[in-house]
Amino acid sequence: MLTTRFVEDAVRRALTEDAPWGDVTAELVIPAAARLETRLVARERGVFAGGPIVREAFRQTDPRIEVHALTEEGARFGAGDVLAEIAGPARSILTAERVALNFSQRLSGIATLTARFVSAVSGSGARIADTRKTTPGLRVFEKHAVRAGGGTNHRFSLSDAVMVKDNHLAALGAVDDETTTAALRTLRQRVGHTTAIIVEVDRLDQVEAVASANVTGILLDNFELADLKAAVQLVDGRAVCEASGGVDLSTVRDIAATGVDVISVGQLTHGARALDLGLDAVEGHE
Repeated sequence: MLTTRFVEDAVRRALTEDAPWGDVTAELVIPAAARLETRLVARERGVFAGGPIVREAFRQTDPRIEVHALTEEGARFGAGDVLAEIAGPARSILTAERVALNFSQRLSGIATLTARFVSAVSGSGARIADTRKTTPGLRVFEKHAVRAGGGTNHRFSLSDAVMVKDNHLAALGAVDDETTTAALRTLRQRVGHTTAIIVEVDRLDQVEAVASANVTGILLDNFELADLKAAVQLVDGRAVCEASGGVDLSTVRDIAATGVDVISVGQLTHGARALDLGLDAVEGHE
């Protein structure tokens, strides 16, 4: 998903935003011939993501910059660990620094938070998934970071899967259990066999009508724990059971214990804080 084109385009836009007419400070303060050796250093522990973007930020700024020992995506690190070594023309490194840090800090923060959620449900069989609550224009990178942290991706866009909510059902004329099942079965016939159909419900008494319609998954929205467990038993393997709403690190383990297959967590992308990473010059080098 994180293709070369996506990386190149995002970095190009970010560099243009940050230095639209060049880096006046570097050009006035730093001698043109000056070289610099730096290290990308973690100020706190976490899970790394964003390496391809770090590399591309320096490459686009100046192909003479060398990036070595770049930490692998999804690798865990501790405070003080060196995540990459960067050397080359000083002006260029200083110009690219903020873009490289902005991406790596943001994405490593998402990967780190995701890893905490994944760890919290370890052994339960439940998967942690993201949502479409992403930063506009950066979805591909944020969903990549979720995978780096051990999570899974929900649909990438509105084009990827059918997700039917209450207003969709109303538009289909579904007013009771019988018409709901019939409407969803008709939808199944209209949709290609490779396209997933997920139906959102917010009450336990809606579950059977949906489960009977040969759908791919049922999203159990803001269910109490007892109702989640009852819904899983009622579905009995006929569809993927996904829990959503009210999910945080204090509740996710109990939600997983109800037997749901997937727990979608908007907080992974819209609530993660940027991790504290820094670019430090190697002492004694000019």
